[in-house]
Amino acid sequence: MNEGQKYTTQLQAGLGIVPETLKLLAVWEPNMTGNDLVKAALVTGDFPGMTARRLRNLILEAFRPRYLVDSAMPARLLKAVSGTISKDDFRSLCFLFTCRANMVLGDFVRQVYWPLYSAGGSSISKADSLRFVSSAVSDGRTTSRWSESTVIRVASYLLGACADFGLLGPMKGGGRPLSTFRITPNVASVLAHDLHFRGIGDNALLRNADWTLFGLEPEDALGELKRLSLRGELIVQSAGGITQVSWKHKSMEELADVLSDG
Repeated sequence: MNEGQKYTTQLQAGLGIVPETLKLLAVWEPNMTGNDLVKAALVTGDFPGMTARRLRNLILEAFRPRYLVDSAMPARLLKAVSGTISKDDFRSLCFLFTCRANMVLGDFVRQVYWPLYSAGGSSISKADSLRFVSSAVSDGRTTSRWSESTVIRVASYLLGACADFGLLGPMKGGGRPLSTFRITPNVASVLAHDLHFRGIGDNALLRNADWTLFGLEPEDALGELKRLSLRGELIVQSAGGITQVSWKHKSMEELADVLSDG
């Protein structure tokens, strides 16, 4: 967890919300604020089963912190590629941006999901999730000392969000089975370029915690970059623990165009 940052209950505003994200991106236009999107979405009639209050909360508390940050780069990227990349790639990108906005989910994936997966586990139980959240509260990692009911709710949200993003299967007997979850070249490309355009150096880029959301260590991330070099997106030189990358694309918009064309 980053110094000074605490876990929140914001995930309750929307778990994976992948279908809703697709609909909202179709409505959203560059330079729209969260409140602008609320107004535009309300008049579309595309959310008939949702009250105005629920839709507003979904946009302002779930969609906005995930996709309208960093000058709305996530929304711009996803809107540009949503019609051309696979559903699984789109879902994985939503997972990445959701974990960035909800640290409790990212840490749950890193500290509970991947260790169980690596150990050959078959499922994550409600007890596993409850143990993680309870420990976070005891260790002072939450914005306030959560009540028992809040701990139970957040533990459930974590399992539900992981299922929405394809990491876990349907609930069975008090737990959810682990699903095979791997990064794909398109997702690796977006992640690598995004970190690069944030000004992160090539060596530091490989050690960035975002890769661990996909179960990847620095040497695995380097392997992903080498695979991207075979696609002609970049050139990787690595020797003696030093990695240098020559980046072909000069902006996320340019990368989005390439992914759309591909």
